[in-house]
Amino acid sequence: MITHLNGRLVEKSPTHIVVECGGVGYFVRISLNTFSKLSNDENIRIHTYLQVREDAHNLYGFYSTAEREMFNHLISVSGIGANTAILMLSAMTSDEIASAIIQGDVATIQGIKGIGAKTAQRVIIDLKDKVVKGDFASENIFTQNNTNQNDALNALLALGFEKKRAEKAVLKVISEDLTVEEIIKEALKVL
Repeated sequence: MITHLNGRLVEKSPTHIVVECGGVGYFVRISLNTFSKLSNDENIRIHTYLQVREDAHNLYGFYSTAEREMFNHLISVSGIGANTAILMLSAMTSDEIASAIIQGDVATIQGIKGIGAKTAQRVIIDLKDKVVKGDFASENIFTQNNTNQNDALNALLALGFEKKRAEKAVLKVISEDLTVEEIIKEALKVL
């Protein structure tokens, strides 16, 4: 399976891109969210999912691994194919979809063109447990500026703590003047 492409961006449109890798041009279908995040740089890295069907091999591209993970969750739901999943990821970000699933918000998911009430309910029922365990809802809690908090969180995850519990503990103890070690020690007291 092709998991990512590193190459030269040859063509860019709202529905697809062409990435040249080693002299071969790959046609990659993308969501509008991925399109909006892609810069006009010539060299790019895109995360991919290869769908092999009897009549076609389709390559889908995603700006982040979180978006690809949500795509994989969506296509696992009966009645949602790859094109519908891309449509959903074009209408909403993976975080917004995850939030709607966790909250059981049928109306938000049904608001996506082509998604009816039954399909929206099926998405929520099938994915609620998977998304709660996933990284979507809390993906943006720690920004890149908070390197000490990120390092402390990664250390707690490496120790085997559940991500949501570890994040809550780190958020309770964070302070701008604490080192990574101090954040970990304080978080362990909370856990």
